[in-house]
Amino acid sequence: MGNPVDGLASGVVTVRFFAGARAAAGVAETSVAAGLTQDGFVAELAGRHGERLATVLKAASFLVDGVAWRDGQRPLPAGAEVDVLPPFAGG
Repeated sequence: MGNPVDGLASGVVTVRFFAGARAAAGVAETSVAAGLTQDGFVAELAGRHGERLATVLKAASFLVDGVAWRDGQRPLPAGAEVDVLPPFAGG
């Protein structure tokens, strides 16, 4: 059998952008390959959508299937949904 991460990489992950992240990306949704760690995920999106999104991603929170993605070394599973949430102003 191969490396378990190799199996993850053959799938797709849906990425949904919200608020300022959506404006910076220029799209509401995209997809990336499964198996990416958080650094790889951020690099992929920044490379695709530019410096404006890269800046937002530095301060954004990420939810994987509704759960905060705190372990940046945990690879994204195939079929997951990642929500990109920029900081929100409140009051």
